[in-house]
Amino acid sequence: MVKQKTIANEISLKGVGLHTGQEVTMTLKPAPVNNGFTFVRVDLEGQPIIEADANYVVNTQRGTNLEKRGVMIQTPEHVLAAIVGCDLDNIIIELNASELPIMDGSSKYFVEAIEKAGIVDQDADRKVYVVKEVISYLDEATGSEITVIPSDEYCVTAMVDFGTKVLGTQNANMKGIKDFKTEIADCRTFSFLHELEALLNNGLIKGGDLNNAIVYVDKEISTETMENLKKAFNKETISVKPNGILDNLTLHFPNEAARHKLLDVVGDLSLIGTRIQGKVIANKPGHYVNTQFAKKMAKIIKMEERNNVPQYDINKEPVLDIHGIMNLLPHRPPFLLVDKILELTDTHVVGLKNVTMNEDFFVGHFPGAPVMPGVLQIEAMAQTGGILILSSVPDPENYLTYFMKIDNVKFKNKVLPGDTLFFKCDLLSPIRRGICHMQAYAYANGKLVSEAELMAQIVKVK
Repeated sequence: MVKQKTIANEISLKGVGLHTGQEVTMTLKPAPVNNGFTFVRVDLEGQPIIEADANYVVNTQRGTNLEKRGVMIQTPEHVLAAIVGCDLDNIIIELNASELPIMDGSSKYFVEAIEKAGIVDQDADRKVYVVKEVISYLDEATGSEITVIPSDEYCVTAMVDFGTKVLGTQNANMKGIKDFKTEIADCRTFSFLHELEALLNNGLIKGGDLNNAIVYVDKEISTETMENLKKAFNKETISVKPNGILDNLTLHFPNEAARHKLLDVVGDLSLIGTRIQGKVIANKPGHYVNTQFAKKMAKIIKMEERNNVPQYDINKEPVLDIHGIMNLLPHRPPFLLVDKILELTDTHVVGLKNVTMNEDFFVGHFPGAPVMPGVLQIEAMAQTGGILILSSVPDPENYLTYFMKIDNVKFKNKVLPGDTLFFKCDLLSPIRRGICHMQAYAYANGKLVSEAELMAQIVKVK
């Protein structure tokens, strides 16, 4: 397991917000374990805290904007991308204004600040959500889509198509988070000239200049527009380079636009609130589709956590096969309800049952719509727990297991023919005088289907 990380020392940066034009001081501070990424508005009464959470996204026009109880955080994506790119888990971001500093329009200065502050391991394991199946979100209005598929590490591919000759189609890849600093961090935000004109006319990008945004010229520049640009950016002259961008900037990479879109994806997906292990494929990404995907992922992760569904490799050699189980348990078909034991320790056991249409109980239990009886799910849990308690004695063949008590039984989902049931039993207290007190769960199809608190006793056969 990898340990959680935070910064060793606090560090401050000053700049202006791209859209508000406000001067802002941002201070990055170490945070305790399991804190995640949190913003603190030190300029407001009570210094309210806003978590970097996709559920607080309220607007994605020209950036990601968070709001919690009327308190705003604007354009945090470049800072969040830097934090993820530096492999941090916990950090506090203090601000004396609503919008984070734009700096040069990339994550470069934030990465440099974090490295200067230093990175330390913390006394807690990192929590990672391992992607096990394809998950997608499609914005039908724009055709933008984000998909995540299983992978050995977190990697991102961004594919963009702006439908203009000056920029055209671009792709960018980040093979692992270790590549963020060198391949992605210094890629700057960009805009098209027609978008820039609209933003200026609406009083936005008050903190913009030609040093923090690449401007792609996708139309003829009129004399009036040229004068407005010179005034807005406080420049005596402005011209268009042969590669179609306004002057004063040199591209770091030919596909810098796609790399910056990838940077935005990394920042926006940090709003999931949990690290993910998977390959993200972003087709025409933008803040809206990014954050909608983050909300979907956060919901899926929360649901799985609520169900607490463990993952087991059913192809791995079992601890006990059916013959080993029958050597321990006195049960026999059709009342033997455990096919394999996958894990067995002094304190817990995991069993498996393949539920087939051939089960005897399906003959009479709703024959037209067969459902495994709940009482048999509890019995199967008890048999799995019986393996745990019988494995604690040297001569299990001389003992029988009897129920003493069943409490807090809950049935949450149906078990149908074709399902694979997993039973997990954990001791709630040490086994004493042959009495076993355990919490038992049954899972199928990635869901908790039933649970119960069981107490049983083994009795020696006379």
